[in-house]
Amino acid sequence: MKGLDRSISEANRVTVTVLTDNYYDALRPDTAFAKRYRTSPGKSIYSEHGLSYFIETESKGKTGACMFDFGMNPTGVLNNMELLDLDIGKADAFALSHGHFDHWGGSVEILTRNRTKLQDGMPFYVGKEAFLHRYSHRPGTEDTMDLGRLDKADLESSGVAIREIEHPMEIIPGGYTTGNIERTTPYETPSSSMLVKRGDTLEPDDFGGEQALFFNIKDKGLVVVSGCAHAGIVNTVQHIQNISGAHKVHAILGGFHLVNAATETIWNTIADIQEINPDIVSPMHCTGFEALVAFNSAMPDAFILNTAGTSYTFKT
Repeated sequence: MKGLDRSISEANRVTVTVLTDNYYDALRPDTAFAKRYRTSPGKSIYSEHGLSYFIETESKGKTGACMFDFGMNPTGVLNNMELLDLDIGKADAFALSHGHFDHWGGSVEILTRNRTKLQDGMPFYVGKEAFLHRYSHRPGTEDTMDLGRLDKADLESSGVAIREIEHPMEIIPGGYTTGNIERTTPYETPSSSMLVKRGDTLEPDDFGGEQALFFNIKDKGLVVVSGCAHAGIVNTVQHIQNISGAHKVHAILGGFHLVNAATETIWNTIADIQEINPDIVSPMHCTGFEALVAFNSAMPDAFILNTAGTSYTFKT
């Protein structure tokens, strides 16, 4: 496992805005960390089976922004960005967690429609195998679904410069990619229903190139932002602790990929997250209803139910 080449830069402020997620509720109250979008006549946040973030940072007097994942439907994501008054032209980088369509589906159209706002050659960070064709078995069947693939040439035509990474690196001030996530947790294993085409062969997908993002808030600790956590959310957090040298975890946000997971796996995950002891935990997207309810029951003081359009602010 390779760590960072130098010590991690602490962030003074990080705002994570969830551009789309599986769930929206116009009546959820704000919390100390989460500000909700308020629907008004004719102006509603779109939700979908997808995930996308816009993240803004301040670190050592410098500011930065990136878009991490792009949801599935570009129309919905662009609608939400407009309602949330977020300018993609502020982005300094883009990043993709992994090669499933509910994370890259909106990318080409979103970037192409905003090309005049973006500098040519803007870095677009991906892990290995992000552009391979992917498939899955529907739950409880052997029926194979074609999940498509992100076309590298189409993405490059939007003006971005693709950068494939395997090791952690800072992509905006105070904002880091994980690099390839080390797998150590025995119960966090890739689902046998997830497939990838390598050459002419369909093989189980181990998501070896999956990326998450992380930030270290001065005096507060790590903020972890996952896409789907196919590598396992506990593996992801522990990997970040190891490579960053920081132990305290302030917040864990994102997909935990516990949908359709065995009850034992859900409670093993919760037990390990309780051991990590984050101040905030907000499972999203592919976490699954049963796991959401279990996290809320087991960690009521830390749990925040996410809704699409919510902005989380972490600061010193």
